[in-house]
Amino acid sequence: MTDIREILTLERLERDIYRGAVVDTVLTRTFGGQVAGQALVSAQRTVDEQFHVHSLHGYFLRPGNTTVPTVYLVDRIKDGRSFCTRRVNGVQNGETIFSMSVSFQTLDEGVEHQDKMPEVPNPEDLPDPRQDTGRESMWFDGEWADWDFRIIPAEQTTKTTGVAAQQRVWLRHNKPLPDDPVFHICTLAYMSDMTLLGVAKVPHQEEPTQNASLDHAMWFLRPFRADEWLLYDQTSPSAGFGRALTQGRIFSRDGAMVAAVVQEGLMRTVSSPDAANPV
Repeated sequence: MTDIREILTLERLERDIYRGAVVDTVLTRTFGGQVAGQALVSAQRTVDEQFHVHSLHGYFLRPGNTTVPTVYLVDRIKDGRSFCTRRVNGVQNGETIFSMSVSFQTLDEGVEHQDKMPEVPNPEDLPDPRQDTGRESMWFDGEWADWDFRIIPAEQTTKTTGVAAQQRVWLRHNKPLPDDPVFHICTLAYMSDMTLLGVAKVPHQEEPTQNASLDHAMWFLRPFRADEWLLYDQTSPSAGFGRALTQGRIFSRDGAMVAAVVQEGLMRTVSSPDAANPV
């Protein structure tokens, strides 16, 4: 897999127009986290440095072609004193494959509270998926070799009462990243698409499905580093009609809730595992 620094390095073609590079991948369509992260980078480049991204809402409109670059067109919707808004369209071959709205805010003060981080084992005490021989190892040892994952076994964590599907994952980039906080935010946008739709499969492990991200929303709540362990607390409150709704809370290791994610994905039943997982 191409280094995340290369993935998030965009070429400026014109004012508010940027191009992302083609990256090495075994996927047949562009990874959703890639276009989300690149779109966020392009939006960030059009705002003054006192503005910090606090939310994004994106729609995956068409499958991305992994062999051609994506061009990002940024529309300056609003420039205010406390908030500014950007809309970004990712385009390939003249067609929009991804559309995202991004909101930025200057630093402010207000009331504070947050959910408590679930009690889970430390990541060092959990098995490395790369040591497995299953399909997951192919992704973690190949496509996502620069990332560390520790999926927490269900018997080692307490299930939230009334939750239909739950999964908890430790994750981080396994190499030091630049100190720029914006880079870590854009990296987390990329990371947030990893494993999240999989929580909807927890109650349906034996049923082959075709899966793809449909939309993705994030809220950035507190500072963090993407090269330090983050706990991704994931649930899927509903699935039906070929779609699955998933959501996640992301905590730093010291218990700070740093981000929240909601995603809806395609989860269509198919006749065979091969049809469900094209590579």
